[in-house]
Amino acid sequence: MTRPPSRSHLLAALVICGLAFAGRPASAQEWVSPEALMSMQRDAMKSLSKLDGLWRGKAIRHLHDGTTKEMVQTERVGTMLDGTLRVIEGRGYEADGSLAFQAFAVLSYDTSKRSYSMRSHSAGRSGDFVFRKTDKGFDWEIPAGPATIRYTATIDKGVWKERGERIEKGRPPQLLVELELRRLGDTDWPAAGSVGSK
Repeated sequence: MTRPPSRSHLLAALVICGLAFAGRPASAQEWVSPEALMSMQRDAMKSLSKLDGLWRGKAIRHLHDGTTKEMVQTERVGTMLDGTLRVIEGRGYEADGSLAFQAFAVLSYDTSKRSYSMRSHSAGRSGDFVFRKTDKGFDWEIPAGPATIRYTATIDKGVWKERGERIEKGRPPQLLVELELRRLGDTDWPAAGSVGSK
């Protein structure tokens, strides 16, 4: 006499079925294999490969009182998930070497929308933002009430230049930050150091 399946076996079967059909639309003709989706994502990420590596340079913050503050800015950029994601870590240092700023971002590509997005984390805040690849680099924006904070970057011959501006209708753009970084070299971050099977 066979025993009926236990509740844990039934739950396991449901989970496996759910994983097998997750993300699959009702019409089989619309379904795209994971391999094809990842191939499209990798291709989209390859066009941003000039971001990869270690960077260091100068950041100038333009303060509300009209003064400026200079810091040393660093960035490290690499890929994860077989090249389908690109991750960025930014750090800002005071003149004495103390850490004053940290940010972390994940770039992804939505194959259904044919567009990039960026999930950014800094100073206890996070958000999802539209990220656009341009002929000379990229730009991205943060909604800020009646205004928009827009970052525009160019990358050419190992130099990464970026400007952050506050854009508000009826007013001239207000410069917030300027970066000029130079590429130091390659990095195996973040893929290196993963845990193996043994």
